[in-house]
Amino acid sequence: MNDVPRGRLKVYLGAAPGVGKTYRMLDEARRRASRGADVAVGFAECHGRPGTEAMTEGLEVVARLRCAHRGGTFEEMDLAAVLARRPEVAVVDEFAHTNVPGGARHPKRWQDVEDLLAAGIDVITAVDIRHLESLKDVVEKITGVPQHETVPDEVVRRAAEIELVDMPPEGLRRRMAHGTIYTPEKIDAALAHHFRPGNLTALRQLALLWVADRVDEALQSYRAEHATGGVWETRERVVVALTGGPEGDTLVRRAARIAGRTAGGDLLALHVARSDGLAAGASHASLARQRRLVEDLGGSYHCVVGDDVATALVEFARAENATQLVLGTSRRGRLERLLTGPGTGEAVTALSGDIDVHRVTHERAGRGTLLPSRRRTLSTRRLIAGPVAGLVLPVLLTVGLAQVRGTVNLTSEALLFLLAVVGVACIGGVTSAVIASVTASLLLNYWFIPPVGRFTLDDPNALLALGVFAVVAATVAAVVDRSLRLSRRAARATAEAETMSSLAGSIVRGGQTIPALLERTRETFGMDSAELVSAPPASADATVVPAGPGNYLVLRGRTPSASERRVLAAFAAHAGSAVERARLAEAAAEVEPVRAADRMRTALLRAVGHDLRTPLAAGWAAVTSLRSREVEFSPQDREELLATADESMARLSRLVDNLLDLSRLEAGVLRLSLRATALEEVLPAALADVPAAEVHGDPEDMPALLADPPLLERVIANLAGNAARYSPPGKPVLVTASVLAGRAELRVVDRGPGLPPAGRERLFEPFQRLGDTDNTTGLGLGLALARGLTEAMDGTLTPEDTPGGGLTMVVSLPLADPDAPPAAPRHARDAAG
Repeated sequence: MNDVPRGRLKVYLGAAPGVGKTYRMLDEARRRASRGADVAVGFAECHGRPGTEAMTEGLEVVARLRCAHRGGTFEEMDLAAVLARRPEVAVVDEFAHTNVPGGARHPKRWQDVEDLLAAGIDVITAVDIRHLESLKDVVEKITGVPQHETVPDEVVRRAAEIELVDMPPEGLRRRMAHGTIYTPEKIDAALAHHFRPGNLTALRQLALLWVADRVDEALQSYRAEHATGGVWETRERVVVALTGGPEGDTLVRRAARIAGRTAGGDLLALHVARSDGLAAGASHASLARQRRLVEDLGGSYHCVVGDDVATALVEFARAENATQLVLGTSRRGRLERLLTGPGTGEAVTALSGDIDVHRVTHERAGRGTLLPSRRRTLSTRRLIAGPVAGLVLPVLLTVGLAQVRGTVNLTSEALLFLLAVVGVACIGGVTSAVIASVTASLLLNYWFIPPVGRFTLDDPNALLALGVFAVVAATVAAVVDRSLRLSRRAARATAEAETMSSLAGSIVRGGQTIPALLERTRETFGMDSAELVSAPPASADATVVPAGPGNYLVLRGRTPSASERRVLAAFAAHAGSAVERARLAEAAAEVEPVRAADRMRTALLRAVGHDLRTPLAAGWAAVTSLRSREVEFSPQDREELLATADESMARLSRLVDNLLDLSRLEAGVLRLSLRATALEEVLPAALADVPAAEVHGDPEDMPALLADPPLLERVIANLAGNAARYSPPGKPVLVTASVLAGRAELRVVDRGPGLPPAGRERLFEPFQRLGDTDNTTGLGLGLALARGLTEAMDGTLTPEDTPGGGLTMVVSLPLADPDAPPAAPRHARDAAG
């Protein structure tokens, strides 16, 4: 089987039922069959639509597998039959479907499809956007209906082809109104709930964006495989450069407006952590604030290390296939620009090529910075400018002083030349300082020290002046060099710390630590790829950094510098720690069930010491008294003692039943007998012990539920009994029922003190009383058992606030007939309000 090439998966993705996914899937199968391919239909759900059913004509349909479950018979795809048939192409509908327990090989149909693909069979399937795991919560917020059947996004992303089946909301609603999608009795409910225009528009946008992201991933992979260097303007991507200066907020908002002019435009903010010095005016607090602003505007924040800011910006933009670069105009003043030459903006413009560059003005433009030279190392430009200044500046000073000869004395002239030498030393270092000191001393000796116009180098005073010039210049240059070296070390350490801070922040915000770490590593160091392996590769073009015992961080691309390797070692250490944390988390997950069982046993032993003995002691005392021959009881006393014994034994029986049922639930051996159950069948018995309960609405209006009647009775009885315990006098417990999205919802409403949201989940923990000390409260099994029994019947039990105060327990169960019409408007929820 391992030698068989893996089959190809094609997925038809739609925003909602009825857009035509199954029709398109079967049409694709017919086209392939007409071209001579061996096609078989493993499973196609036509939902009774004549047009869709007609598409199966002429195609071989594999017989379905019939499975018995919970008193009903269901049909599933016969995976074994499809594998035995072994067609070239298999059609498998409803990719996210949950198989009937015990009938199929796997719990999910997408797992059946994985077996077909592994066997070398191509598969055509269909799925709704609402069934993707990553969008489950989003879809529930949009539609109000939880999605119980999902498929992992990664499974769909691995498909060789993903084709979007799209239809405007108006067209889909017209199809619904014409009866093309659902049967007539379900049309009104569907149009009023799931198929509302807003719901369909939101789901359509989710589908379009998800497919767009998938196409973008494929494009990036293609560009990486083919080493495509140019920018392909398939999608607007705007990169905004942030220095940490006060102008960053303006740049981010301007870039966001540019990105927002086109649908699906991306905003990426980039800060280059320079190893040769900090950008003037940089502020970590400003960077943190600007990062939050970028994320609030829907963008992403990135940080890279680069010795040349302009090159790092352009390389990042090309790696991300950016179409536009936004950066601020220079904050340097005119004099600084004259002395240091073109800035980052000019360099980016020269390197940008086919990337548009926006230079945005701001209030700090041209205002300059304090002591810019102190924040820079000796660049190539300064190494050239220093010696030139050492020759030119003394000559210019000589020409200027010659014009005012006689108005400035010799002492002032010597100090001006000394100032020029100091200035050159600050610009160009020791070499420039020596050149300037020699030039200045010679010019001062020739033009200003008598006799003027002739060198007097044999004069001790002239030699002293030359020596003083040289010593002062060398001292200043040495101080400048030391300052620059310390500044460079501090800047490098700050850049590395900033990069690590950005890394830590991205990992904390990311859902998947190790993939996020590897992607951030690749991005930060401008690599082609980054991966974590258990053995170092043999290829020489890879950079390998140890990442803990048995793990190695492997990067491919450029060769990092020695200083970058220090940061790489920290990244690798993070990766090793992440792997170890993941391993420990898996081990903890394996141990947690054992710990939970131990906690439950401990709680049980603590609770039964009183709660089991109390009814037992009361009943025993009553029976012992009745058997006593020393006391003659009146008929009334005998009746009271018998009633006490009966009540104690009944309480003890209920307690033991709850314990046994809870243990069966946890062991997974509770037997269910699900069938169509009418509410009027279970409500009278369930509320018999709760005289203060009222049923709002007529239970006969409700369609039948798919439930186990005795278990449903236990659920309602436990909920109603708990609600009665907390309802104040004169406020009866209300029981209401309604239908929503093909499921029945039973509400047990009390008007008690309610419960804060933080403590609601603790309600359902066994032996949990939420601080109650009243001995009549019991073991706290009622709600735990109610939720367990509800979930066993494929339902949910959730608490919510009662309008006006109190707590409402909502039981949601499937209908026995999903096609049943919704309850009449006179039903319970309106009455409960």
